[in-house]
Amino acid sequence: MSEEELVALDYVIIALYFAVVLGVGIWASIKANRGTTTGYFLAGRGMQWWPVGLSLFVTNIGSSSFIGIAGSAAVDGIAVIFYEFSGLACLLLMGFMFVPIYISSGSFTMPDYLHRRFGGERLRLYMAVTGILLAILTALAGEMYAGAIIIQQAVGWDLYVSCVSLLFLTAIYTVFGGLTAVIYTDAVQSFIIIGSATILTILGFLEVGKYEEFKNMYMDAIPNTTLEGNTTCGIPTSEAWHLFRPADSSMPWPGVIFGINILSAYYFCTNQVIVQRCLAAKNITHAKAGSVLASYLKILPMFLMVWPGMIARILYTEEIACQEPEICEEQCGNAAGCSNLAYPILMMRIMPMGLRGLMMAAMLAAIMSSLTSIFNSTSSMLTIDIWARFRPKAGQIELMIVGKIVVLILVGFSILWLPVIEAFGQGQLFVYLQSIASYFNPPIIAAYLLAIFWERTTEPGTFWGLMVGLVVGMTRMALDFAFQAPPCGEPDDRPLALSTFHYLHFAIFLFGVALIAIVIFSLLTEPVPEKKLARLTWWRRNWEKEPEETEETKEEENKGFELEESKKEPNDESKDEKKSIPTADENQNVEETKNDVVDDEEEVDERSKVRRTVDFLCGFNQDKKKLTKEEMAELEKQMCSLDEDPFWARLVNINGVIAMTIGLFCWGFFG
Repeated sequence: MSEEELVALDYVIIALYFAVVLGVGIWASIKANRGTTTGYFLAGRGMQWWPVGLSLFVTNIGSSSFIGIAGSAAVDGIAVIFYEFSGLACLLLMGFMFVPIYISSGSFTMPDYLHRRFGGERLRLYMAVTGILLAILTALAGEMYAGAIIIQQAVGWDLYVSCVSLLFLTAIYTVFGGLTAVIYTDAVQSFIIIGSATILTILGFLEVGKYEEFKNMYMDAIPNTTLEGNTTCGIPTSEAWHLFRPADSSMPWPGVIFGINILSAYYFCTNQVIVQRCLAAKNITHAKAGSVLASYLKILPMFLMVWPGMIARILYTEEIACQEPEICEEQCGNAAGCSNLAYPILMMRIMPMGLRGLMMAAMLAAIMSSLTSIFNSTSSMLTIDIWARFRPKAGQIELMIVGKIVVLILVGFSILWLPVIEAFGQGQLFVYLQSIASYFNPPIIAAYLLAIFWERTTEPGTFWGLMVGLVVGMTRMALDFAFQAPPCGEPDDRPLALSTFHYLHFAIFLFGVALIAIVIFSLLTEPVPEKKLARLTWWRRNWEKEPEETEETKEEENKGFELEESKKEPNDESKDEKKSIPTADENQNVEETKNDVVDDEEEVDERSKVRRTVDFLCGFNQDKKKLTKEEMAELEKQMCSLDEDPFWARLVNINGVIAMTIGLFCWGFFG
């Protein structure tokens, strides 16, 4: 039997993994408050800090990270880790600066915040459509391509059979459980991913020796089939062990310092897939604590992804670092290079049986975690930001059904997208994904930064600034696709604007263009009245005065604040009590008291058994009590509260400072 094949013990472990994950998903689905959009898309805003933090981390490090970061490290050294170190800082930025505004404004989605901040529908619709398309064409494409590589290397299954099965299984507990099931399964999977990846790193170092030996061996990992007469292709760069490199290198220092931080700020601070986890927290303290936990964990990719990718190059130089297109085509079916195989090849060749199955389970965990996050977040944007606009009188059940159907439609798009992924999955996956991000994301983070921190920003200014950024970004993308970068060793005949303008430098340029455009257009238009900015900007986040709204807007927003009489963890606290991190027992006591008061009469359930079963599986059978306007206002006030217990707030703030200090140390140490 080949050393790269899974044995019976591996399959047993993989099966046990699926049983555990599905068990947790089913438990969370039953436990979940799924009867409203708040419950399904934001887990009832009742999640504690530790599952929020673990879910943030696992959602971020999907299979595309394992494949992409390890592959880029195998080719170019440690510089790719700056994406992760930048993510550490941006997670803290999200938790301490952005999420408080999202919570105080009562926003459910990122486009929803812009709607509350500026009014109108075009910004909300544009951001929702853009977010959905980016999620499908970049995040989903990257995860499916990376997942296909892992499954094919490990099992040898047909691409479509394996991916369709994985998508179907992933969609099941996403549809039935909502965000609660997603977050709890993420928490379980985080332990599997971190544990098994740690074992792989240890085994890798047992193969190459101590750290200094490891560094020397990497620099000597040059394939025998390097292109004749070249001094760079297939040869590790002298800057392989540094983060900050010359401005004309493959990872230029201006792009690393500014460009990566711009892309990371978009991903962590305005990306629905990520921010949705913090919005599910039971209060602002839990949201901040979750972001701090995730920021601590962002140190791990250096050890779990970057170093294993470089070890793979050392051990399997001829395959991972191949340069001749014919040889690369023979090795991995990709003439552009085989660096994307670094992690799965290392996994399949040095992990012993049993542990190989555990590692495979970890990769499947990463894939499923990312897919569930994409499915749930995109369905929430389409349901809340698009469907509710065209169906303003849609009830809770209709919105819930649409959200579940959208998940199934996304599964269909994923399957149809597989041939496109195969066609465009060339070279380094991580570089491809970041290049695509540089075309679209900088204007979006510019819009959110100005909306939150500059009160003079207006709706026309933001919209037309985004349009300018879109035109510039689309122009660059069209040129990049029209003039493909030549293989290593061949002359670069592309226009200078492409050959000398790195995609990270372009991200900086596009961010500046969009920022300036938004400022200019905003100054040329009427400012938003101050009375409409309460709780919508950083400077007015604690204002008691509510912004003026139309009755229609209030009616739409109140759909998310219906009170269920089912047993669930409440996320509201008495306005007269200090905000703290309550225990599950305290939550249960509050809920029991609430249930005793809310409903004194039992209604006869006249539904058929089939209808009751379907309603139970989909979360439609939870009884609701129509709240009065006063009760609705009080509940909304509690959900939008930024009050914190001083002790827990100080503890979280101290840990935030410690995490940022560790990040700065890493930047300096590896720089």
